[in-house]
Amino acid sequence: MNTIISPSILSADFANLERDIKKVENFVPWLHIDVMDGHFVPNITIGPCVVKSIRKITNLFLDTHLMIENPTDYIDVFIDAGSDLITFHYEAARKKTIETIEKIKQKKVKAGLSIKPKTKVDEIKEYINLVDLVLIMTVEPGFGGQKFIEECADKIQEVKKYSKNENLIIQVDGGINNLTAKICKDLGCNCFVAGNYIYKADNIEQAIQDITF
Repeated sequence: MNTIISPSILSADFANLERDIKKVENFVPWLHIDVMDGHFVPNITIGPCVVKSIRKITNLFLDTHLMIENPTDYIDVFIDAGSDLITFHYEAARKKTIETIEKIKQKKVKAGLSIKPKTKVDEIKEYINLVDLVLIMTVEPGFGGQKFIEECADKIQEVKKYSKNENLIIQVDGGINNLTAKICKDLGCNCFVAGNYIYKADNIEQAIQDITF
């Protein structure tokens, strides 16, 4: 599988969001949209109305990451807004994990499952073969610009061990740059979310190339 780069708009200029999306549009296939509710994580970002607006201005694959409580209740509204992939947190769903995956799949979009740094892969092993993507957080979710937690990268190989799907997308998010991406790539990661590293680069195209390998 080709390496997928998914720039996080959390690091974009929200006063010039269309401009900043256009900055990456020719160099990447995906766009990462962080949705935070101020409860599951200590930050508030955007809602479905912004996703709907983004859908109108780009054909990029919209990789929507729900860092919210009760994600099952919000699946429909974010898919209807134009998301191509919905990733939700195991820690926010727990007993509703299968129900949430099924709800996403019924809408004919891709389903992703994410875990925070302190959550072990063993806790989600029964769900790995039900989803299209597993997102391993390499920082505590909530804010951009945090330092990469290297021991979290070891979870990549654990996910691969449980996966029977050769097309499974293993995504990492948090502190990703050209050096940390290589660590994750060598372990088997094939999808990288990067925010500050891309949007604060002097040369965005070169920054993206440096983590594409």
